[in-house]
Amino acid sequence: MNRPANDTFLRALLRQPTEYTPIWLMRQAGRYLPEYCATRARAGSFLRLCKSPSLCCEAALQPLARFPLDAAIVFSDILTLPDAMGLGLFFSENEGPRFERPLREEGAIRALAVPDPHDRLRYVMDAVAETRRSLAGSVPLIGFSGSPFTLACYMVEGGGGEFWHFKKMIYDRPDLAHRILSVNAQAVTRYLNAQIESGVEAVMLFDSWGGCLTEAAYREFSLAYLQRIVAGLAREKDGQRIPSIVFARGGGLWLERIAACGCDALGLDWTIDVGAARRRVGERVALQGNLDPAVLLASPEAIVRETRALLDAFGPADTGHVFNLGHGVSRLTPPEHVGVLVEAVHDYSRRLRGKNRARCGKA
Repeated sequence: MNRPANDTFLRALLRQPTEYTPIWLMRQAGRYLPEYCATRARAGSFLRLCKSPSLCCEAALQPLARFPLDAAIVFSDILTLPDAMGLGLFFSENEGPRFERPLREEGAIRALAVPDPHDRLRYVMDAVAETRRSLAGSVPLIGFSGSPFTLACYMVEGGGGEFWHFKKMIYDRPDLAHRILSVNAQAVTRYLNAQIESGVEAVMLFDSWGGCLTEAAYREFSLAYLQRIVAGLAREKDGQRIPSIVFARGGGLWLERIAACGCDALGLDWTIDVGAARRRVGERVALQGNLDPAVLLASPEAIVRETRALLDAFGPADTGHVFNLGHGVSRLTPPEHVGVLVEAVHDYSRRLRGKNRARCGKA
C-alpha cells in the first residue's frame, strides 16, 4: 500500500508534522450537493444507492471534485451492518431509518449472529475497492462504522428517537444488553478489518449516541466495547499504519477516558473548546473537529472568522489537528460555503505555521 500523494490527513492523525491543517467533513457527500441529489434520484432510494458500489463511488468523489478536501470517506450508512444481521432495514419518507424486526424478544437477541462482511456486506467492500481505485492515489480513503452502543440503540428501538427501549434494557436486563453489544463489537471489528483489507487507509467509529448515558453506564455499555474494537483492528496494511478515530458525540465530559481507549485520534463535537480538549488529551491523541455545522449556514465572513478562531483556539502546532465539523454537514448548507471553509482552513493554518516557525527562529 503506497501513501497517497496528499497524505496530510494521515500524518496529522499520527501527530506527524504537516504543512497545514487538513480538512474533511462528516457527511461531505450529501443532500447539500445538487449532484448528490441527482445520483440519489437515479438510484431510486437511499438504500439502493448504498447497495450500488458504482453509485457509492460516484457520491464519495463528488465533494472532492468541488473542493480540495484532504480525505474521502466511503459512502455508506452505519445501519447497513445491522441490516446484514437480518433486521430488515428500510427508510420511510420523512421518518428516517426503520427496522422491520427490532430486537425486543430474548430469543431474537440470543440468536443474533455476526455476519460475514465479505458475504452480506460485499457491496460495501466493492464500493471501498472501486472508490480507492478511482481516487488513484490522490487522497486517503476513510472507512467507518457505528459503535456497538449506537447500533444497538437503533436495533432495539427499531429506528431513531430517544432510545428508551435500549436504555431501559441496560437497567432491567443488562445481560441482554451486553449480549447485543458483544455481538456488535465482534461484527464491527470484522467489518472494519474487511474495509481495511479492501483498501481504506483510516477508520472511524461513530459513537453518536453514547453521550445520552450516565458516566458509569457509558464506561460499561459503550467505552468498554470501543476498547475491544480498537484492540482488534488491523494496525498496518502493507507496511503502512492504519489510524483509527473515535467520534463520541456528547462525550466531552469523558475525553480522557475515551482518549485512553487506544485510538489515534478523538473526534470532538462542537460543545467543547478545542483548546481545552487539547490541553486535556492532546499529547496522547490527535484531535478532529469541531466547528458547529450551523456556521456553514452563516455568511462567508462569519465562516472565515469562526474558522480562524477555532484554529487559534487549538494553539501553536504543526501537527495533531484534523479540521472537521462537530457533526455532519446540514442539507441546508450552500455548497459554496463549504468552499469558503476549506480555503479558510488551508490558508490560515499555513499562515499560522509560518508565524510559529518565525517565532521559534527568533527565540
